[in-house]
Amino acid sequence: MTAPEQVRLSAAEGEAIIARLSVYAPSRSDCEVCIQVIRLYFWFTAVVEEAKLSIKKLRTLLFGRGPKRPKPSEPASSSVCDSAMGEGEATGHASGQQAAADPSEAVGSTSGSGASESASKPKGGHCRGTGRLSADAYEGAERVECRHEELAVGQRCPVCGQGTLYELPPGRQIRIDGHALLSALRYELQKLRCSACGEIFTAPLPEAAGEEKYSPRARAVLAVSRCYLGVPLYRLQGYQAMLGVPMPDSTQWDQIEKVGDCSYPVFAYLERLAAQGDLIHQDDTSVRILSLMAENLQIRAQAEALG
Repeated sequence: MTAPEQVRLSAAEGEAIIARLSVYAPSRSDCEVCIQVIRLYFWFTAVVEEAKLSIKKLRTLLFGRGPKRPKPSEPASSSVCDSAMGEGEATGHASGQQAAADPSEAVGSTSGSGASESASKPKGGHCRGTGRLSADAYEGAERVECRHEELAVGQRCPVCGQGTLYELPPGRQIRIDGHALLSALRYELQKLRCSACGEIFTAPLPEAAGEEKYSPRARAVLAVSRCYLGVPLYRLQGYQAMLGVPMPDSTQWDQIEKVGDCSYPVFAYLERLAAQGDLIHQDDTSVRILSLMAENLQIRAQAEALG
């Protein structure tokens, strides 16, 4: 059940509609208002019975958002705190006696000092929250839609037998699974043979299978695991053999080399851009060269003399 349109009437307008309904047949506009009010009533009772909305959301839905709360004022300066501490030290003995005489005031002053300390804390630091990632953070997760097999929209409630079922936004649950770096799909192609001529008919592969054994994604995974993750080829070979998808180290190198061949045009273009430059400088020396330091001082002095 979707939320009906909101009807906003003042007390005087509501009394006028009631008066017209009690005297004569209502007009079309009065009927539309009454229909919306009745729909709103049934929707409101259904929401309250099923407890699908919190009081805060229900209040916002009915009355709108209230005015924003004013921001807390800036904490007092350190000079004010220092002066207050000085006065406290000067009257420490007297305040101690007063606190002993009236313990309730001592408790109140302690809570007030705690509030002032919390107000004077600097902004920033750890943000509020549970520290868990929301379901929206898993952008690369595969989406699987789960639907009821026995229930549908518009059916009677199997619990109370009075209300009807309506659809809500779907719930979200995340499950983390593990896979090998490389996975394999084995296509079993059906073969039929003619008993007369002996011709063999083989079922075709699906379009998603492609023409090559190693997909571009598999080659990219091999390149990333070797050049970014730093996994040795022999170690990946043992890992894949343990998971039942063997991948020899020599085959890995052949597929990684094909990925490297794709980057040669980019390298050639960068080389061409570098050749058009005026100056190429590379110095990895960390030792100070005294002769160059003296030469630099002379050049700087000449430049300052010339302005």
